[in-house]
Amino acid sequence: MSESIPIVSLSDYLHGTEAARASFVRVFGDALREFGFVSVKDHGIAPERIRAAYAAAARFFALPVEEKQRSRVDGSGGNRGYVGFGAEHSKHRKVGDLKEFFHVGRDLPALGAGGVNAFPSAAPELEPTARALFDDLDGVARTLLDALADWFGADRATFTSMIRGGNSILRLIHYPRLADAFIPGAVRAAEHEDINLLTLLCESTSAGLEILTRDGRWLPVAAPPGHIVVDSGDMMQLVTNGRTPSTTHRVVNPPSTEEDVVRYSMPFFVHPYPTCPLAPLPFCVSADEPARFEPTTAQGFLEKRLRELGLL
Repeated sequence: MSESIPIVSLSDYLHGTEAARASFVRVFGDALREFGFVSVKDHGIAPERIRAAYAAAARFFALPVEEKQRSRVDGSGGNRGYVGFGAEHSKHRKVGDLKEFFHVGRDLPALGAGGVNAFPSAAPELEPTARALFDDLDGVARTLLDALADWFGADRATFTSMIRGGNSILRLIHYPRLADAFIPGAVRAAEHEDINLLTLLCESTSAGLEILTRDGRWLPVAAPPGHIVVDSGDMMQLVTNGRTPSTTHRVVNPPSTEEDVVRYSMPFFVHPYPTCPLAPLPFCVSADEPARFEPTTAQGFLEKRLRELGLL
């Protein structure tokens, strides 16, 4: 297996020749099957947009804890607003992760508290910058889902129809220095698999992301400047009957005091609309490959996982 995840150019899919488009589809789909991760360049999101969101996030996380807590949404399971340091843990562990984060989503009042954004008045620039980046990432996600449908030889709208009005989330994450905030036995993000269909991860501000390869090795992954790292989640694994499996990954602690710096990252979790039925798609099921997963709904699946993470 390669020592790095594959790289594709989204421009090849959007503007390339027929051969370039076909190559993109093949490499992108094969990468998700083999690694669960792929690095995407030429995605069209302006670097200034990403830098502005990181700057706004840093200003928010620098606020006093009491002020940040004003953006906590009770009863949302962390679906919107602020989630404090150590509140979330991996389903594989009970000790909290060394991070705090802020969730931005599409306005979905039908979900009650879970669908209501809670932008802080003390950091007014956070809302416009985060919403703008959300919209940009949502557009890229739709294109990538089109390409994945092409890889399966399925109808182009197979996956994009699931996310129309979807409960996607932009997570702004702050990992403090270990010297400033630490929980014994904890890591920045313990080993886990993402809940959703796809995750789009803007380049983080420092290293630490590792993926567990199919042959059981931890492989460091860093998005080069201008790249977005994309991975497939448990919902995608479910609807593709395991053909596009989710991949275990983690964010490790800095290995030395010299490298113990504040880290920020911004994953965009692509979710279906809440009532979307989730079951193995017909083209992923056969006599040789019977359905491996029980049908559910996107909201039911999400709530089950949020309970496992200690957020519900």
